[in-house]
Amino acid sequence: MQGFYIGFTSNLKQRLTKHAKGEVTATKFRTPFKLIHYEYFIYDEDAKAREEFLKSGFGRRQMKEVLKRTLLSMPQLYD
Repeated sequence: MQGFYIGFTSNLKQRLTKHAKGEVTATKFRTPFKLIHYEYFIYDEDAKAREEFLKSGFGRRQMKEVLKRTLLSMPQLYD
């Protein structure tokens, strides 16, 4: 999936700013971008486990299905 980034942070606003400024290697050459989904967890361990799952083949497919309408309205994000 082109333009699809999954990541973990404890400060979403700060992380988005860094991505937008090109300060994050993984997205430096993929700006501009649009936040289409986020999840909140109390415990870092739970958030990291979810991130790992979403980066797996099954997790990525599941996320595509959950966000299907959003992704279809943004063809540049969908394979």
